[in-house]
Amino acid sequence: MAQTRIIDPRTGEPFKLADIQEPQTARVASLHSEFANHPTRGLTPPRLASILQNAEQGDMLAQCDLFDDMEEKDAHIFAEMQKRKLSLLGLDWGIVPPRNASAAEEKAAEALQEMMQDLDIEDVITDAASAIGHGYSCLEMEWQREGREWLPDIQCRPHRWFTVDRDTRTELRLRGTGTDGEPLQPFGWIVHRHQAKSGYLTRGGLHRVLAWPFLFKNYSVRDLAEFLEIYGLPLRLGTYPVGASDNEKATLLRAVVNIGHAAAGIIPEGMGIEFKEAAKGAADPFQAMIEWAERSESKAILGGTLTSGTGEGTNTNALGNVHNEVRHDLLVADARQIAATLTRDLVYPLAVLNLGGINSLRRCPRFKFETDEEEDMNTRAERDEKIYSMGFEPTEEYIQETYGEGWVKKKPVEPLRGAVRAALKANASNAGGVVDAQRAQLEQQGAAALTGLIDTVRRLIDEADSLEQLRDQLIEAYPDMNGDDLAEIMAQALTAAELAGRHDILQEAGLG
Repeated sequence: MAQTRIIDPRTGEPFKLADIQEPQTARVASLHSEFANHPTRGLTPPRLASILQNAEQGDMLAQCDLFDDMEEKDAHIFAEMQKRKLSLLGLDWGIVPPRNASAAEEKAAEALQEMMQDLDIEDVITDAASAIGHGYSCLEMEWQREGREWLPDIQCRPHRWFTVDRDTRTELRLRGTGTDGEPLQPFGWIVHRHQAKSGYLTRGGLHRVLAWPFLFKNYSVRDLAEFLEIYGLPLRLGTYPVGASDNEKATLLRAVVNIGHAAAGIIPEGMGIEFKEAAKGAADPFQAMIEWAERSESKAILGGTLTSGTGEGTNTNALGNVHNEVRHDLLVADARQIAATLTRDLVYPLAVLNLGGINSLRRCPRFKFETDEEEDMNTRAERDEKIYSMGFEPTEEYIQETYGEGWVKKKPVEPLRGAVRAALKANASNAGGVVDAQRAQLEQQGAAALTGLIDTVRRLIDEADSLEQLRDQLIEAYPDMNGDDLAEIMAQALTAAELAGRHDILQEAGLG
C-alpha cells in the first residue's frame, strides 16, 4: 500500500522531513550581513512616487525600508499601529476541532492546545500583525525535537529579506539567490499575507496609504521647527564699508550670527550691526497640516479619530462608541486573517509531525480567537429581570456562570405562571375568552386593594378646605398608603397581557 504524501497547503509541494533539519536562511549568509537603508532621509514627493512604483514592479527593497522608517520616525503612526496590533493580545484563543468532529479529532485538538502552550504565541501574533502595515510578514520555524515532540523555535525575519516573483507578483520568495529569489520551503515558514487593501501583494500594505500623510507631515514639522527657531528674534543686519576684505566680512558675519545667542560680540571699527523688527508670524498653519496628517493616519489605521485623541471638538460619548465599534470590526477582521494563517502554517505542521491520522488541512483542528464582546452586566441583568417577570426562571448553572457565587434567587412566580398556562390551555380555541377571564379575575383581586386607597383619598378630600391643603395632606399621608398589593396585581396584569399576546401570535402561526 502506497504511503500517503503530506502536502504543504501553502505551497502545494510535498513535505520531506529533511527539509526542516536546517533553517532555510542559514544557507543565505548575505542576508544576515545586510544593513537597512533609510529612504526617508531627504524624502520628496517624486522620490516617494518612485519608491512605490518600483515596488509595484517587483523591487520592494526601498519600500520595505521606507515602511520601517515610517513607524520609527512618526510617533503617531507607531502608536496607532501598536493599538491595532496589541489589541489582538487581549483576545483569548484556543484550538478547536473541526465541525462534526470525531473523538479522535477532539483528542487531537486537546493535544495541540497543550503543545501551543509551550510556544511564545503572543510574540508570534504580534510579529504576524506587522503584515497589516507591510502587507506580509514571514516567521521562520527552526524545528527541534523535544522528547517525542517536534516543536518550532519561531523567529520573525526582516521584511527586506523577501521579494516576489516578477511574473505573477504574488508569490513571496527569499532573496539572495537569483533575481526572483528561491521559494520558501514547506513547513519552514509562517507566511501571513494581510490584505489591508485589494491588489498585488506589493500594494496590499496599509503603509502605502500612510506614506503620503507621513511625507506632508514631515515637511510641516520641519518648517515648524525652523519657524520656532527664529520666532520673536529680531533680524540682525550687518553693514561693512566699501573695500572691506574677505576676512573682515567673515568676522562681521560671525559676529552677526553669534550675537543672537551670546548677546555679546566684537566687530572691526567702521562696521555696524542693525537690529530690525522681530520676526512675526504664527504656528497655526504648520499645526493645521500636522493635525490633518495625523487625523488621516488615524482614519486609515483605526477607522476613526475619536479613539486616538485627534478629534476636532466633536468627541461625544455616542460618536466615541461608534468609533469603538468600528475598531472592534477591524479587530475581528485582523484576528480571523491571522487565525487562518496560524491554522495553516503552524497548527497543521504540528499536527502532521506529532499526531497520527491528520493528513489534510480540511480536517485539522483550527486556531481560533474569541472575538465576541462581553455583554454589559447591567444590560444583562435588566434583560434577565424582564424575562423573570414574565414567569421564566434561570437555572442554577446559569446563575452561577453569569453572576457568580452568592446570587439570591427571587421568590418564584409559579402560581401566576401556572394559572395563566391553565387558562391558555383551557381556552386555546378562544383567545378572547382568555383575556376576559383574566380581566375579571384581576378586577376582583384589585378591588380590595383599591378600596382602602380610595377611602383614604375621599376622607382627605372631605377634610380639606382648599386644593393646597389637600395637596399637603396627600403628601403627608402617602408613606402610610400601602400600594404593594395593587402593584403586584398590576404586574400580574401586564404579564397576563404579554402571555396572551404571545399565544395569539403562536395561534396565527399555527404553532399553538
